[in-house]
Amino acid sequence: MAQIESNKAKIAKRVIEVLEFFDEDHPQATVMDIVRRFDRPQSSTSELLSSLVDLGLLHKDPCSRSYSPTPRAAMLGAAVQPKLVRDGVLTGLIDRLSAQTGLGVAVFGMVGLKVQVFNWRAGTRTFRTAGAAGFCGGQQDYLSDSAAGWLMLSTVPQPRRDGMIRRLNAEATPDRKFMPADMSAQVLSCREQGFASGKVGFGSIADVTAVLLPNMPDSQPLAIGFVYEPSDQIDAESLLRTLNEAVRRCVEEPAPAPVSPLFDGNRQPMEMKHG
Repeated sequence: MAQIESNKAKIAKRVIEVLEFFDEDHPQATVMDIVRRFDRPQSSTSELLSSLVDLGLLHKDPCSRSYSPTPRAAMLGAAVQPKLVRDGVLTGLIDRLSAQTGLGVAVFGMVGLKVQVFNWRAGTRTFRTAGAAGFCGGQQDYLSDSAAGWLMLSTVPQPRRDGMIRRLNAEATPDRKFMPADMSAQVLSCREQGFASGKVGFGSIADVTAVLLPNMPDSQPLAIGFVYEPSDQIDAESLLRTLNEAVRRCVEEPAPAPVSPLFDGNRQPMEMKHG
């Protein structure tokens, strides 16, 4: 039974890997693209992609034999997401920040004791990272090892927050140990200031400047930030102002006009008014 559950978990992970492969630089993929990226067997990868086509999550081009995500893949779960996500406002925000600065833009979330890259838009400036696939969506790192993680921790109420910090330190490898009191002070600073700036983690030498997105569900914070290799040409304070202004504009955009229902409560057509 344990082996069966393990195999199910592997399949689920591989489905997510396939969907996260697609981005602005990879709008399509062949079987071998997926095989090379994730070092998977060709036969099982081909079978997986075919299954995703049958489920309506991928489209297979009959000529090029390449795959691409369908609208269904994008719409799964969208109806129950916060307005910023459901209405595409967050995607528009990422587009705007990327075009405005040319820097990489990441959306971060919290998964247990880890911070995860929920979404990644690469910029025109590259930076060094240890990951074979580079910096990409889906990657996870410990909350204590990333400035974005400190920002996630800042949303956790006490005393749970200090308990998480103590656990992070207790489970850290010797090279990742830290002083809990210092980490608590760092996280408190993020909570008071509403942003974080520092190392991004994830095996990269890059830094991140990030702010929390408003109106997120409790215990499900989201942050958006610029990811960049430190340089004299990049001013973190200017990036912070750009982030805050862009987020403010998204939140303050006027709501769409109200819609009048075509049917009343008894499902009868309502009287149409003619000019």
